[in-house]
Amino acid sequence: MITPDQLAKSGSEAAHQTALFAWVAVATLNGFKVANHWAKFGEMPIIEQVKHPVPELKWLHHIPNGGSRGDDAQSRAIRGGQLKAQGVRTGVADLFLPVWRGVWSGLYIEMKKPSEKPKREGSKGGVSDEQAEFGVFVKEQGFGWCVCYSWQEAAKNIQSYLEY
Repeated sequence: MITPDQLAKSGSEAAHQTALFAWVAVATLNGFKVANHWAKFGEMPIIEQVKHPVPELKWLHHIPNGGSRGDDAQSRAIRGGQLKAQGVRTGVADLFLPVWRGVWSGLYIEMKKPSEKPKREGSKGGVSDEQAEFGVFVKEQGFGWCVCYSWQEAAKNIQSYLEY
């Protein structure tokens, strides 16, 4: 069985996001303990003894707000214009979990590839000005917001958020 680490092997943001959603699929049906065991050891434990589904994870979703939208400059410009007209916004986080916990109305996650992780504390890393502005705004509105530089970091944040 392919594991999240194998899915994330290329190190790209898309690969880490795919790995996260594989982990989420297992956690949704079987719980965090099973998903974490599978991710670490590449095998499923005896599920009947540890199964605690996390149905809220069903609603974690990706917000398509970037990436290549065509093979050439003209097709990218056309598709980009269409998406902007349909409401795509620069800076909006990659993922959203619309589940209320504690003082937060939901959790936004901005995914970055591991190589973009800040080298020193306090630096922005791979976060654009628009993304940082979005983070400040949604926190002011009562949402959680975090930047994650790997599928593992995102999984830990999601688990911590839901177990709050």
